[in-house]
Amino acid sequence: MYLYNLTLQSPTSIVQAVYGNFSGSRGTEIMVARGKMLELLRPDESGRLESILRVDIFGVIRSMVPFRLTGASKDYVIVGSDSGRIVILEYNPTKNTFDKIHQETFGKSGCRRIVPGQYLATDPKGRAVMIGAVEKQKFVYILNRDSAARLTISSPLEAHKAHTVVYSMCGVDVGFDNPRFACLEQDYEVEEEGQPPQKMLTYYELDLGLNTVVRKVPVPVDSRSNLVITVPGLTEDGPGGVLVCAEDYVYYINQNQREVRVEIPRRRDADPSRGVLIISHAMVKPKTGFFFLLQSEYGDLYRTNLVIQNQEVVDIEMIYYDSIPPTISLVVIRGGFLFAASEFSDHGFYQFQDLLDDVRPKYERASFQVQTHNANSLDPLDNIITRDYSIFEPRPLQNLSVLDEPMSMSPITDIKVVDLMEEQTPQIYALCGRGPRSSIRVMRHGLAVNEQAASELPGNPAAIWTVKTSAAEAYDKYIVVSFSNATLILSIGADVEEAHNTGYLTTTHTLHMANIGEDGAIQVHTSGIRHVRTEGRIHDWKTPGRKTIVHATSNERQVVIALSGGDILYFELDTTGQLVEVDKKFMGREVACLDIGPVPHGRQRTKFLAVGDWDNTVRIFSLDPDDCLQSLSVQALPTHPESLCIAQMAGYSADTAGTLFLNIGLSNGVLLRSMIDQVTGELTDTRTRFLGTRPVKLFKMNLHESSSVFALSSRPWLCYSYHNRFQMAPLSYTALDYVSPFSSEQCPDGCVAITGNSLRILTIEDMSGLFNMRTIPLSYTPRRFIVHPVNNYIVTIETDHNAAPMPVPKKESEGMDLEVDPEAQEKEIRDFKLIGGPKPGPHSWVSCIRLVNPMEYKTEDVIHFGNNEGAMSLCTCVFHDKEGEVFLVVGTAKNMSLQPRYCAEGYIHVYRVTDANKLELVHKTQVETVPSALCPFQGRLLVGCGKSLRIYDMGKKKLLRKCENRQIPNFITNITTQGDRIYISDIQEAIHFAKYKKSDNQIYVFADQPTPRWVTSFQMLDYDTVASADKFGNIFISRLPSQTSDEVEEDPTGSKFKVEQGYLNGAPHKLEDVCIFHTGETVTTLQKTALVPGGAECILYGTTMGTVGALLPFASREDLDFFLHLEMYLRQENPPLCGRDHLSYRSYYYPVRAVIDGDMCEQFGGLDPAKQKSIADELLRTPMEVLKKLEDTRNRLL
Repeated sequence: MYLYNLTLQSPTSIVQAVYGNFSGSRGTEIMVARGKMLELLRPDESGRLESILRVDIFGVIRSMVPFRLTGASKDYVIVGSDSGRIVILEYNPTKNTFDKIHQETFGKSGCRRIVPGQYLATDPKGRAVMIGAVEKQKFVYILNRDSAARLTISSPLEAHKAHTVVYSMCGVDVGFDNPRFACLEQDYEVEEEGQPPQKMLTYYELDLGLNTVVRKVPVPVDSRSNLVITVPGLTEDGPGGVLVCAEDYVYYINQNQREVRVEIPRRRDADPSRGVLIISHAMVKPKTGFFFLLQSEYGDLYRTNLVIQNQEVVDIEMIYYDSIPPTISLVVIRGGFLFAASEFSDHGFYQFQDLLDDVRPKYERASFQVQTHNANSLDPLDNIITRDYSIFEPRPLQNLSVLDEPMSMSPITDIKVVDLMEEQTPQIYALCGRGPRSSIRVMRHGLAVNEQAASELPGNPAAIWTVKTSAAEAYDKYIVVSFSNATLILSIGADVEEAHNTGYLTTTHTLHMANIGEDGAIQVHTSGIRHVRTEGRIHDWKTPGRKTIVHATSNERQVVIALSGGDILYFELDTTGQLVEVDKKFMGREVACLDIGPVPHGRQRTKFLAVGDWDNTVRIFSLDPDDCLQSLSVQALPTHPESLCIAQMAGYSADTAGTLFLNIGLSNGVLLRSMIDQVTGELTDTRTRFLGTRPVKLFKMNLHESSSVFALSSRPWLCYSYHNRFQMAPLSYTALDYVSPFSSEQCPDGCVAITGNSLRILTIEDMSGLFNMRTIPLSYTPRRFIVHPVNNYIVTIETDHNAAPMPVPKKESEGMDLEVDPEAQEKEIRDFKLIGGPKPGPHSWVSCIRLVNPMEYKTEDVIHFGNNEGAMSLCTCVFHDKEGEVFLVVGTAKNMSLQPRYCAEGYIHVYRVTDANKLELVHKTQVETVPSALCPFQGRLLVGCGKSLRIYDMGKKKLLRKCENRQIPNFITNITTQGDRIYISDIQEAIHFAKYKKSDNQIYVFADQPTPRWVTSFQMLDYDTVASADKFGNIFISRLPSQTSDEVEEDPTGSKFKVEQGYLNGAPHKLEDVCIFHTGETVTTLQKTALVPGGAECILYGTTMGTVGALLPFASREDLDFFLHLEMYLRQENPPLCGRDHLSYRSYYYPVRAVIDGDMCEQFGGLDPAKQKSIADELLRTPMEVLKKLEDTRNRLL
């Protein structure tokens, strides 16, 4: 078995975010690290964040910091990763790539304790950088320019300190004195009796004259300190020094000034025995001065001001600003925008409404009794002290307004692929998020379409266009709707209404409408061509004899029409702007369709005309004056063409930014795409894609300033370029009949379409992903979900530890009908999701079971568990003596402790779903430990309780235990079955195969894995094969040898005697690993599925970072050999950006086996043409053949 790994949804979680002027323009970009990916974001004019570039580094990004050389206008970024190298990157806006400026090796690869890369800090003037490890090692590099003004980096200067743990690091603003760095350290070598080691703020000074690093005398700080923040120096009108954030306090420390501290205000309902920590920060620079925006672990933002007198800090003011979800990074960019990279769920992009410049801190004071640790006293009362705190009441957003919420699916806890919408194409249902901001994401393959307006028309139109009065206008003036015997002209303004006296014919059927020249437009109807110019000038051309026009096409300066009988007439604009006939050609038969290419930049005309014939061919004709309407090439088709479209598509490969492509829509629903040689007109590199059951209609479009093509079949599709790569995706919208570009002041980048008798104005805003999503909100962290087999409803279990219960609607909580305000309840829940609630402390659980209607995206019923119970497992079961009724079984734990693992008692709840779609409790069975896994089995219920595997049957008042096996080593996490065979995952000891012997009523474990693994999820592939994933990011395909499987099945004792003997302290037989692959992220769910009807089966997986990927089996040995060699050559010619060895990365814990990395193979399209040709020559293919192979492989999935 060989598999092809492909990422379908890139990571959405963010581990760090920085900002800078990376492109060299006046704007500001945000660079985010998504675990193994670097992405560059830029805010657009509408206040949304658009992705500029996304690069997979095939490594783990540990730290990232921007810097700018003195006097420069462009920022670089330094990346610390698990490669053991420091890498300096520069964004190249021309090629839209990251260029590696420098790469210096300093240690071993991997995330090691003493290898630098975990911390990065730069001198504010861009003269030096310090890179540090968690323990001991630190290096300083000097940054400078050479004679050609190119960035240079020095050899590393050591700043090591043994037996020292580093918590935080930053550069100190000292102006142009010797660069200085501040490190929050803890020396564990010297430890006082009964006291933890003292934390120190240590300064490291780089002596530029002696080229050495000097360690200054450390300053003792609060032992609960966790973060160091740079304060601007004298050159930035600041006092210099650093802010040290500790539990409950923020300190200002400067070597030449006295220490100043301020208490962190806390929420009124916060636990007084638990301190408040600062987790993220950002500096805000208004027109005058500066201040810091600090965020606590509860999500509260504080405006922190330094009160400065005579260039010394005399006080610190902390003002409660707003509350947003807890973040990883806060970034303030020019224009008054704040980007908040959330820990989980969607991120936030905000705009400042009020900076609170004139507000002074004013809080209530409250006294609380706090438990302390006094080693010198044995009396518990001596350990209780009374402390005063500044308290406040959190509130909804007041000083910030939400502009955009970039999507984040982190973490994904469960995934299922099923068609619950009855759309003939399955949807991906994913449980995402944590706490009250969690949700069910319904993912559909395709781009999201926003419907801006819809209007009914008086009949069923045949076509629709938009035109301008002149080419200089920015927006369209008219919408032209063609009916079978009339044409409707609509003017575009504040309202869309019928226009009169436009010069266009309204009493005939219009075949084609388009702008032409600088000041005109043409209307092609069955009897001729009307050329309407400004100032009311109208010119008409009539068809000769009784012939009629059947097809027409045009561009900026050329017009081609096809007459009945097979004549083709070619027109051009002359020097005066008049439309004149240039040439004609008799085809000998009727023309099926035709299209003309766009006019190249700097040219007067295009060279090519495509004509579709009813004899199942497409011909390319020349429009060059020397050989006008001469045939250049012919392509045979499997059936007659329905429509043609010649478009100039960027991003097809590195050297085809100006290449023309002929798109051919066939009557059988297939789209063909061929490349047109711009010199000879030859058609090459034909690719095929089935789009739907209806004939394919093609339309040119210009979306987001790039050329694209609409393909309409039983489902609309869009061909476009994104991140310099060709993409083709369906639209998640109803079938369309005709589409045309649309631009107005309210909708500058949209399209107008017709479907039936309805006119729609649509926009496609997000073209970054392959999926669009709908969200169903949840209350707590979702654990698992299933689909009820009877009504196709989704059943989820949600459980949170140390969390406040979600506000419950009054009807639900009081169990009676009351007059309640639904808007007030919705606002209360919305505020709770944003602000959160009090933390009740450890061993506190909130949980519920939810019944969701996926067709209407709403919750039908919710049951909240009380008594400190948490739901842990879920399944449906049909008991053999209950006449086929489907029961819902939920396993819960009461008063559970995570470390050490403990549970007061567990329960198995049995529910039925009533006809009114409500959950009804049948009975509840008590067990002694956590029922962590449930599975139906031969009309009974399999339950994993700790180490025990049990079979239960249905009783009148509770479940009845029938069988038990206690041979599982640690803790059962999941169970699945097939026939008499049971597959079990242990939390620490991988996968076990067991067999149920009905005659003996016993379960025997006959096979396991020789290597212990912390399994997070597993999926049965066939009777002898399972796929599993561990918490370190590895995916394994394990198989029971066929000889062993036959032996177990044929043994009448069920291997009972061999089980009693065992092998290697385990089962008598061992599974063999056939595939191993490291994903780089913790995989939480696996499923064997097909993403499209008739598509190839794959293993779909989801991760904690929000990634959705697939493992696709190869169809032939030829494909395997091709991708095996392609991956090998790419490793040599295109090594990962941050210096990590690709083979080592995919073999992080175990050597990679029988899996090809498709993400690495797909980087072939981004290489320069010379490298593409070199690699393709080694593979005995052309670059286009390689790209076609990559596209065909991805199309097998979607």
